Order: sequence, then structure tokens, then C-alpha cells
Amino acid sequence: MTPTKIFFTKGVGVHKDRIASFEAALKDAGIERCNLVCVSSIFPPNCKIISREEGIKLLKPGQITYVVLARNETAEPNRLISAAIGFAKTSDSNLYGYLSEHHAYGEVAKKSGEYAEDLAATMLATTLGLQFNLDTAWDDRKQEYIASGYITRTSHVCQSSEGNKDGLWTTVIAAAVFLE
Repeated sequence: MTPTKIFFTKGVGVHKDRIASFEAALKDAGIERCNLVCVSSIFPPNCKIISREEGIKLLKPGQITYVVLARNETAEPNRLISAAIGFAKTSDSNLYGYLSEHHAYGEVAKKSGEYAEDLAATMLATTLGLQFNLDTAWDDRKQEYIASGYITRTSHVCQSSEGNKDGLWTTVIAAAVFLE
């Protein structure tokens, strides 16, 4: 099976039980009805990115669903947590892309998301064998990476939250959801 579509989603859940807070985060993300199978981080060539809303409509209860999942949790009151998925893809649609997971404590969503993007771009360059220097490849004006003649676009989805003030379990997730 090679996925032809992908969508990105995120969620947060709070509950007295750890697993129930995870389930609540899945529900918030719209993927609680599926049997999730976590996979590694390759974005298939020619895979179409669709909206979260469109993707959720295509899911069926009980469906085996492949995801790249970032997850973080805490029961510590007010502790800042985040989970991010970074995405990097060259301008050549026949090449594969890369998805990265990042789970952090004490990072705001913007910082976690940007880190996940940088990680995805670096890992994509490494797997494709491209010369890549994170510090010099970024074109601030165009908001894209340029390395070895390839333009690489990046994005991310990130969920952050502070731990529940009463010490209930708080779970954050970010996911890239693959569809056929």
C-alpha cells in the first residue's frame, strides 16, 4: 500500500486517567474512531495533501489507519508540553518527502513547530544525499530551503498545552494521517 493522500491534524485531551487523556486528544484531532498504526517518516512521491476536514470525512470507524504521530503528556500542573510534526518536500513531486516528530517540554508551539520543520528538511536532505547546511540553505524572503539545486518547502502542525492546573493528565498530539 502506498498512500495517495495525507492530512495533518492535532489535538489536546485532559482526564484523570493517562490513557483517557490520550483518547480525548485523539477525539479532538478527529481520529479516535480508527485503529492507528504508527509508521516512520517517509512522505510518498505524488501524495496529495488534503484538508483536515476532507480527510476526516474519508475515515471509517475501525479502519486501519497509518499515521506519523507525535505525542506528549504530563500530570504536572502548568507544565508546558508540545508535540509537532514537521514536513519537508522538494519541488520534484516524483521524489519522496520527509515527516519528523518532535516532542518537547517547555517549548511554545511556534518553537516546536519550527524545530520539527528544520528536522524534516535536514533528514530529507540526508536521505536524498543532498549537500545541506541548515544555517545557509534557508531563504528568509521566499520562506523555503534551497539545497543542491532543489527547492524544499516545509510546514508543520503543532499542539501545545499547559498541564492541567489540578494535576489531571494532559496529552497533546500532532499527526500526519495517510489515506489510500
